[in-house]
Amino acid sequence: VTHSIPACIGSMTINSKQLDESPISIFAVNKCYVTVQDGTFFDGSGFVALVREGYKVRSDVNITLEFRTTAIHGVLLGVSSAKVDAIGLEIVNGKVLFHVNNGAGRITVTYEPRGTNSLCDGKWHKLQANKSKHSISLIIDGNLVQIDNPYIQSTSADTNNPIYVGGYPADVKQNCLTSRSSFHGCLRNLVLTKGQQAELFDFSRAFDLRGVFPHSCPGAEH
Repeated sequence: VTHSIPACIGSMTINSKQLDESPISIFAVNKCYVTVQDGTFFDGSGFVALVREGYKVRSDVNITLEFRTTAIHGVLLGVSSAKVDAIGLEIVNGKVLFHVNNGAGRITVTYEPRGTNSLCDGKWHKLQANKSKHSISLIIDGNLVQIDNPYIQSTSADTNNPIYVGGYPADVKQNCLTSRSSFHGCLRNLVLTKGQQAELFDFSRAFDLRGVFPHSCPGAEH
């Protein structure tokens, strides 16, 4: 077995002697939570990188996920290319922004809640971002927002880079994200759908994972 155990371990003794709780080194280990929920915990310092060979958005993609945070800024997801083509999802000042660039220019649809902290209240919220050719829309907790796209001839986002979730490395360019703030909170049920093909992403299978704990979230913050 070469991978780590997704669990909590406590009160370990060797030869009847309790192990000291202050380790000399630590890697990808977090504290245990009194109450736990399904999902992946992002500590606000890192990101998850998926699809090493590159994800191709092209003309259509539907993204669904659930998030829980108390921070009013944070990257949710970005897929870019070496050119301008890209998509990006982020929380900025408590609003959710979905950016798409099919090559002709970036367009943005914004969900603005009634209060700045409405979406950043430590409770779960459902997000759906849809790109269909030149049309883009956002549905947050069942509320739909969409905009007119002036670039109707440009329909395909020709991306070829990995999917970054919750942030991205300092040396990576993201053409459809304005924020560098890593997400702090919990994410779950990330699904990207193209046509009839839905793909649920398991964060524990990421090829790069920093400041992210895939198997559990601390119980809801008060």
